[in-house]
Amino acid sequence: MRPIEKLLPGYNCGECGFSSCREFARKLVDVAGLVRCPILKQERFRGRTEEIEKLLDISSKDKEIVRDEDKLITAEKENDIIGVLDGLSADFSLAPLPGEPSCREDLHPFNPVARLEEGDVFRYRPLGCPITHFARVLKSSQGVVTVHLVGPVHLLHGLPAPEDIGICMVLAFEGTVCRGRRPEVGETVRFLPEHCMMQKVHSGVVVHSEGMRLRIEGIDLKVW
Repeated sequence: MRPIEKLLPGYNCGECGFSSCREFARKLVDVAGLVRCPILKQERFRGRTEEIEKLLDISSKDKEIVRDEDKLITAEKENDIIGVLDGLSADFSLAPLPGEPSCREDLHPFNPVARLEEGDVFRYRPLGCPITHFARVLKSSQGVVTVHLVGPVHLLHGLPAPEDIGICMVLAFEGTVCRGRRPEVGETVRFLPEHCMMQKVHSGVVVHSEGMRLRIEGIDLKVW
């Protein structure tokens, strides 16, 4: 895919959903997939789409095409872990620690008056995510709250909705690898939290590994 990579703009801007033009070139299946690169539409890159079309010769053996309106990417039929919302591939799925209801998450509430203690249930929205989350506090210290996600369980019991504390920054995930490869400490990874309602691929840096148990920090919904 090196010749195709050379024909791409080379900005590594991430607008296509991949971390670099090299990765985009590697995943490209058909010329229709080039619509994911807005920079390629600029006049100075005129003619490159036609050149890339001539170079594309991708084998379909043991692969299936994952289609969306404006993208074509390839995925191994059985082994790839694909986000439902974004169609991106993840290195692994992250499951809860044994006996726990969800992965542990470390949050930093932006609400300066939020006072959360162990056992409290509250609702919030992660920075960059449009979905309201419900969580139970495991511990709270120095402005960082460790939680399990519990969902809107108050509706099952006819209770009032938990306090809404607003937007929180997700600082870390902790759980176990249940599908995919086990990464190394210090590696930037793409992962899919099993409990994510949108099944959105996240990215972050592995800071601790113990068997299949991982701690991932530097969480970002913009996948690198």
